[in-house]
Amino acid sequence: QVQLVESGGRLVQAGGSLRLSCTASGRTFSSYVMGWFRQAPGKEREFAAAISRGGSTYYGDSVKGRFTISRDNAKNTVYLQMNSLKPEDTAIYYCAATDRGIISTRVRGYDYWGQGTQVTVSS
Repeated sequence: QVQLVESGGRLVQAGGSLRLSCTASGRTFSSYVMGWFRQAPGKEREFAAAISRGGSTYYGDSVKGRFTISRDNAKNTVYLQMNSLKPEDTAIYYCAATDRGIISTRVRGYDYWGQGTQVTVSS
């Protein structure tokens, strides 16, 4: 299994930028597809971005053009660079991992989850 620890969430003003990090334990990080999801109070967990083992990326419609997912396998870390932030981006952001080898936009597509980190975008 893998343990995921997120960091970087904070309060930021609309239009600003923020970089989230998720560091994984273990020695098999490079074998995992990694994803970022977000969940606002009263709403379902929403897909934001994912990156394959080979570095292919996929984004949810609500973040396309603004967010960038990347990974540094040497550091066992996946990042989410968030630009042009909007108040509607306010949510708890979770990183997730799966060894199934397929990018998924669904919560069910991932097997391991971080604890979440709060991102608040003020207007």
